[in-house]
Amino acid sequence: MKNKAVIIFLIVLSLIVVAIIVGDFKSTRPDKQEENPFDLNVNEYRDVAPELITYKETKNFKLDFEELNGLDVSDKYIYIAGDSVVQVIDFEGHIVKEIVLKDDPYCIAVSENQLYVGNENTVSVFSLEGELLTTLGPFTENSVITSIDAYEEHLFIADAGARRVYHFVDHEKINDIEGKTGEEALHGFIIPSPYFDVKVNSFGDLWVVNPGKHALENYSFEGDLRSNWTATAIQIEGFSGCCNPAHFTFLEDGSFVTSEKGLVRIKIYEQSGKFKSVVAAPNKFKEDGHAPDIAADSAGNIYALDFDSKMVRVFELK
Repeated sequence: MKNKAVIIFLIVLSLIVVAIIVGDFKSTRPDKQEENPFDLNVNEYRDVAPELITYKETKNFKLDFEELNGLDVSDKYIYIAGDSVVQVIDFEGHIVKEIVLKDDPYCIAVSENQLYVGNENTVSVFSLEGELLTTLGPFTENSVITSIDAYEEHLFIADAGARRVYHFVDHEKINDIEGKTGEEALHGFIIPSPYFDVKVNSFGDLWVVNPGKHALENYSFEGDLRSNWTATAIQIEGFSGCCNPAHFTFLEDGSFVTSEKGLVRIKIYEQSGKFKSVVAAPNKFKEDGHAPDIAADSAGNIYALDFDSKMVRVFELK
């Protein structure tokens, strides 16, 4: 009798356990789960107050590329890198010439008399007519060249893989900038993913993104930190995610133009780092899309390489 009672008890207990397991499974199905109160919803940040948007898109050019990698502008042309070529187009979108590359490009920069194309661990230097003049590197086995900028005889090359900026003068390496603020610094540039941009403004000030810190840092050409500013926030005034801003450039007055990935948006900051206005809101771009590469001309027009739509977008001040 006692054994029978034990058996009945175990059967009832087993049925209860099964019922709990089935109930828990049904309640945790994706379509049955309750909303996570801690889940970050970025949709509310995709819309931007119209009064903050001070630029308008005045034209765009569709590009016939399988893969796009970067752009820069001069006073005469727009330079697009991708598909193992550099395509030179005028400001109406007409192709002027193509320069065939030996390797896939990672980034591009143009100066008054030379064109620079970054590959994985080298930089190719061309004349503006497309003649290969020299190749800089290879650098390290971990190198990923993500940005280049030229100022007078100086050339700066950002290497996200090695987490440093190489400084060249007349094609000879002068020094490495590692982003360390002193002998006791435990880290230099924090680069969680291959977004690492470098630019020199019209006043000759060298600025480098420290993307893991949402910071822009100003260095002397010798590599000493001079100043910096940080803006961490998902709101329009700041940068969010693991590594932003992904790209930046300058207007002639020294204002920063920034481009973000994840919540894609292009913004203007004053020289001090104070948020100023918006060039393009997130609803202009693909949701969770790539950060556009950006450049500005001397008239203040801003050019955005939209990787997802495969086009160049041109923004002018309203």
